[in-house]
Amino acid sequence: MKLMKCTRCNMPTSYEGLSLDALGVCEICRASEEKMKIDWKKKRGQLEKIFDKYRSKTNYDCIVPVSGGKDSAYQMHMLKKEFNMNPLAVTFSHNLFSQEGRENLHMMLEQLDIDHIEYTPKRSLVDRMMKNSLSLIGDSCWHCHAGVGAFPLQMAIKLNIKLLVWGESVAEWGKCATYSNPIDYDEDYFRKVSTKQGPEKMIAAGGIEENEMMFFYPPDAEEFGSSGLHGIFMGDYLFWDGEYFTEFLTKHYGWKERQLEGTYKRYKSAECIMTGVHDYSKYVKRGYGRGTDFATQDLRNGIISIDEFHELSSHYDSEEPIMMDYYTKKTGIEKKEFYNILIKQRETAAKELFDSKQRMIFSDPNKKRIVNDSTLSDEKYFEKLIKEKDNYFKG
Repeated sequence: MKLMKCTRCNMPTSYEGLSLDALGVCEICRASEEKMKIDWKKKRGQLEKIFDKYRSKTNYDCIVPVSGGKDSAYQMHMLKKEFNMNPLAVTFSHNLFSQEGRENLHMMLEQLDIDHIEYTPKRSLVDRMMKNSLSLIGDSCWHCHAGVGAFPLQMAIKLNIKLLVWGESVAEWGKCATYSNPIDYDEDYFRKVSTKQGPEKMIAAGGIEENEMMFFYPPDAEEFGSSGLHGIFMGDYLFWDGEYFTEFLTKHYGWKERQLEGTYKRYKSAECIMTGVHDYSKYVKRGYGRGTDFATQDLRNGIISIDEFHELSSHYDSEEPIMMDYYTKKTGIEKKEFYNILIKQRETAAKELFDSKQRMIFSDPNKKRIVNDSTLSDEKYFEKLIKEKDNYFKG
């Protein structure tokens, strides 16, 4: 199959599920057009009616899943300050928090005066799931995808809270849905859009016991249906703009960005130290990474030129992250095995995105391994190295 790219934003068709129309334009670009034509004032009115329906005098009005990232921080602000809701914040901790991510989460909860529940899986379990995850779904983050989907859902049903409020619409990236044709939220939503495999597959991969996985199981269809739970995404009712949210949160709450691997923007997934490995895995498997994700967005919006697009995507996508050595240490997977697993999963069309330099890096056995010879924990040590790294893009 020949590799194609969107004629407008340059996103390759190795993007999962992406197709191009007769003019060579991708669904993401078409979704962005649709977004500009929506009557957002009317949509906000619909959201207000939903909130009014679920206000409670005896319980929380809703659950808002929060991570410390910009989207969930803005959700909390909107729920409390704009809509006068009484939310319960629920966090599934991936146990890989960055310093800024943890501080941002605490700061937003304190300033907005919101009650909070958090579940953190033990370190050894996270390490074992990160190892299995690579073969299971092609990145290191199954436990985060699954926990973020299942744990807030479990809490909503256990606490008899009828409304679950998520943030960014899946239509924002043209994946699986559009604004006019969204995916219904149900107990299986996150498996369909991100997790791909259920907990039983993670257990079957080995090294994990069923009694360790309680908070990774979503309710079954019968339990979900009888609960009366309603899930919505704010991004289907409010104009979603991550750049604006970052500026707003920084100005009004002191929310902090941080240095990230694999991209030139400092706000997306700033709460996690492992984003570089996640995004680099995508590059090895599909031929593009987070640098391309953001560059296509900026090209689509007219912020950068095509030459700047190529410069940014080629620099950031192909750079092996510092956190790779953290991942191999924690999981026991050698780099050669890491590459072999992902290259086997590589899309047929994406093979054309290999170049000779990157093939050499993939097979370089002499690349120096980073060793933590300090008194810091591995998590703190590697995070420190990322902060000290020079950022290529100067703006």
